[in-house]
Amino acid sequence: MTLLGLETSCDETSAAVLDDGGSVLSNVVLSQQDHAAYGGVVPELASRAHLRTLQPVVEQALREADASLDDLQAVAVTFGPGLVGSLLVGVNFAKALAWARGLALVGVHHLEGHLFSARLGGDGLEPPFAALLVSGGHTELIHVRAWGGYRCLGRTLDDAAGEAFDKVARLLGLLSSTSAVHGGRVVSEAAESGDPGSVDLPRARPDREGLDFSFSGLKTAVRRRLADGGGAGPSTEDVAASFQEAVVDVLVGRTEEAVEKTGVERVALVGGVAANRRLRRRLREALDSRGAALFVPEPVLCTDNAAMIAAAGRFRLLHGEGGDFGLDAHPRPPLPGLEA
Repeated sequence: MTLLGLETSCDETSAAVLDDGGSVLSNVVLSQQDHAAYGGVVPELASRAHLRTLQPVVEQALREADASLDDLQAVAVTFGPGLVGSLLVGVNFAKALAWARGLALVGVHHLEGHLFSARLGGDGLEPPFAALLVSGGHTELIHVRAWGGYRCLGRTLDDAAGEAFDKVARLLGLLSSTSAVHGGRVVSEAAESGDPGSVDLPRARPDREGLDFSFSGLKTAVRRRLADGGGAGPSTEDVAASFQEAVVDVLVGRTEEAVEKTGVERVALVGGVAANRRLRRRLREALDSRGAALFVPEPVLCTDNAAMIAAAGRFRLLHGEGGDFGLDAHPRPPLPGLEA
């Protein structure tokens, strides 16, 4: 089936087209610039921006795929988790389009979309595997026993790793009022010329028996170190490198523990923070030493995008799901197929 995917969970407006075999024909991602002056995403601005841009983004995705609405058989859309106003724009657009054109309709959980992003690279990733899902809103370790069958091994108890990157970027004055909010990118760029061992920062492991994460204390430690340093304090680059190394240490360490506990031989690194080069390199080295393989999507598939939503939606439709026009937006729905 030729399928249109839609993603509007936060501040990326995205549409993608998959062909009958599941190959990506187009994947258009528009990152909103409306939030730059505020240091973070403003929900009302995000939903209004989706209203303005979703139809043009869909039209562009169809053009790039050399397709029209007549070629579509189905539409998949993110229904949660995310900002409820943003989700509502995508869900209602998808419902209206599906009803008007007689298309199959399926709602997709945003995190399941990220899991399927690791399958889009053409590397043949199949379960069982462990997934480290790291983004601005989520940090989770998931045991993917089968597509549609998941077990949560650990999750953040407070800040997500990407959220911590954004907050530290603001503490370091690396985000300008004229640029989009990409804290992870600017911290990583500053860290390239810094010394990762120059500032002593904590590596929190809140539960020694489990695999949960905690990053709020690390963010607070950075703020205190900057306040105590005065004029003789460490450079911005050294703080950025030390902070990044602390985050990477915890993410890599927890993933190694997950591999040991589950016995998997494959690990997927997905989500926006998966684009971090230091994390990719460290995790690959750690897994190589254990004889495990790392699968990482290309950077455009790490951030929020509609291709991953279309891939997950295709899986759900092929397994007989979808067709519910009572579909609604949910800010915090459970991952379908997740063990209690």
